[in-house]
Amino acid sequence: MNYSHEEQLILKLIASGFTTQQLHKIKQNYNTFDIPYKRVFPILNNLLNRDNKLNLKIQRFNSLSIEEIHHALSSRFITPVFYNSDQFPFLLKQIYDFPFVIFCKGDISILSRKYFLAIVGSRNRTDYTSEVIDQFMPHIVKHNITIVSGLAKGADSDAHLAANYHGGKTIGVLGFGHDFYYPEEVTLLRRNMECHHLVISEYYPTTQIAKFQFPERNRIISGLSQGVLITEAQLRSGSLITCDQAIDQNREVYCLPGKITSKHSQGCNQKIAEGAKIIVQVEDILEDFI
Repeated sequence: MNYSHEEQLILKLIASGFTTQQLHKIKQNYNTFDIPYKRVFPILNNLLNRDNKLNLKIQRFNSLSIEEIHHALSSRFITPVFYNSDQFPFLLKQIYDFPFVIFCKGDISILSRKYFLAIVGSRNRTDYTSEVIDQFMPHIVKHNITIVSGLAKGADSDAHLAANYHGGKTIGVLGFGHDFYYPEEVTLLRRNMECHHLVISEYYPTTQIAKFQFPERNRIISGLSQGVLITEAQLRSGSLITCDQAIDQNREVYCLPGKITSKHSQGCNQKIAEGAKIIVQVEDILEDFI
């Protein structure tokens, strides 16, 4: 266990239930986390006075030891990668609300690869998504582009599985702590990725599943990547949230065109009309990477 004081403070805050957004407020106030613990609480009371769980979080902070946290992580084979580490992904560090630590399970060296493409789409995707991913993936993998997605069923699983099948590397981003396996359908895929690829989360391992965390997760999917490919999306879709976040992060947005009569393609067709890059062949993506 070789955590700096700054890293210890970050771990204790996250393990106590403080959010990435709250940590950013602390960092903005002092421009560092290298501050004595006794000076943290006045900051928290001043900055986070609207958090009705603040007292519970402070009690948790006081009761946790860094040894306990280290044991909790190491016993789960989870490695924390901090924002000030050379291992922390360069692109992710560029977004304005980057996580200060990501909890990693698997091959951490994947974070140091050069090219990353996020692939997202509908959980209830059609065969169109599967066929295009199967067609594109050998060419994407050939150029050492790492696939990033959210380990959901449907398009996410298609992307992870195709990358694995064709000998590529892939990163799954969770919207909850590593202790939970959701959805059940992707459990075997995720266990494979924890051994041979990489699964990451900004949440402490015991953080339960909550709906509001999935849009937060989506910003990391796009933030890790040079571009985001959306295969299919309805007009009200989580994939379009990822698309909007990618635009905010100045990432490339790629969309597959679809039938105007198909509800599964309405979101992609709309984004194309608004200026997203239309993808009709894999070269339309590769030209931005090679």
